[in-house]
Amino acid sequence: MDNRIKSVDKMKKIMKKYYLSAKYAKYFGKKIAWITSGGPVEPLIAMGIIPVYPENHGAIIGASKIGAKLSEYAEGLGYSSDVCSYAKVDITSSITHQSPIGGLPKPDMLICCNNICGTVQKWYEIQARKFNVPLFIYDTPFCHVDLDEAAKKYLKTQTKDYITFLEQVTKKRLNYDKMQEVGKLSVKAMKVWQAVLDCAIEKPSPLTAFDAFIHLALIVTLRGKKVVVDYYETLLKELKERIKNKVPAIENEKYRLLWDNLPIWYRMRWLSNAFAKHNGALVADTYTQSWCSVVDYVDEDKFLETMGEAYARVYLNIGTDKMAESVIKLIDKYSIDGVVLHSNRSCKPYSFGQYDIARIIQEKRSIPTLFIEADMTDDRKFSEAQVENRINSFMEVIAQIRG
Repeated sequence: MDNRIKSVDKMKKIMKKYYLSAKYAKYFGKKIAWITSGGPVEPLIAMGIIPVYPENHGAIIGASKIGAKLSEYAEGLGYSSDVCSYAKVDITSSITHQSPIGGLPKPDMLICCNNICGTVQKWYEIQARKFNVPLFIYDTPFCHVDLDEAAKKYLKTQTKDYITFLEQVTKKRLNYDKMQEVGKLSVKAMKVWQAVLDCAIEKPSPLTAFDAFIHLALIVTLRGKKVVVDYYETLLKELKERIKNKVPAIENEKYRLLWDNLPIWYRMRWLSNAFAKHNGALVADTYTQSWCSVVDYVDEDKFLETMGEAYARVYLNIGTDKMAESVIKLIDKYSIDGVVLHSNRSCKPYSFGQYDIARIIQEKRSIPTLFIEADMTDDRKFSEAQVENRINSFMEVIAQIRG
């Protein structure tokens, strides 16, 4: 049976057009902004600036299995082996132009939002100096449990300063009617993306977390454009048809698993097969949920006023207890039998609290957890034999519990 999701071909065409438009931006009088994956992209879309994501590029490099080579080059320049591999491969690619897509177009500006980690700030400072372009840092206070009024006021100031920065660089004013339209499309895209992910509630699930990792591309890169809403509505329609016809993403799905942390880009197919061999399907993950989990904190009618608060509440900018609470909700929502935690050597904010989260999972839901030590891009930090043994043992435990 061909279980492949057909809509992916349409997504690839959209992404190809997007990368081509970025590559030839100057011929169309467009400016390029490199922006972090958790950054506020909507004002860029509203002002006709093309957003480009070095982290997405890092994922493409990882999937192409050249992440180790590019990381080694950066280490030869003096960067520590502990530095985020996304940062290392981006810095290397901008120097050597090694890339599966020919590298990224030269930026006119850099936008860094520190809601995902602190590394991005130094990384973007390095690239701003290299390309001699202005850098804006959208600063988000850490949300341990909640945001007080002072933090919310500060975030509104950050948004105003951000708009001022964009207007100065582009030498044109923000069209607030256009901004309102983009804001509404962004909120709608988040809601449809959540509906796509929620199709995995069904048994058997019509998609896996590995599918979600691939289809995530549009909500990250072009959030705020109508093409994103249209695509996810098409994908949702296909998934509902698969549900109706009981077309599973994984044949003989018996055990339902949750993935925590970024994907291991260079081993996704292998990992999917390793779990499927035991009738295990990774039906949900914390990573792809991040692009819709904050939708309740943004008001589409007051998008600019509430945008900052939503960006400050993303999964990587909240306390460990709040993270664990989010994971527990996903366990209940998707009927999870076991949790796989990728202890990611690159992404420290995503990995540091995982042992506490695993303990809370054990205390509150008494389901098994598995730790896989690796890196999202650098395959030097992945031991296939070790991971396979751990998966086999983990799935045996789940089988014993489930009977």
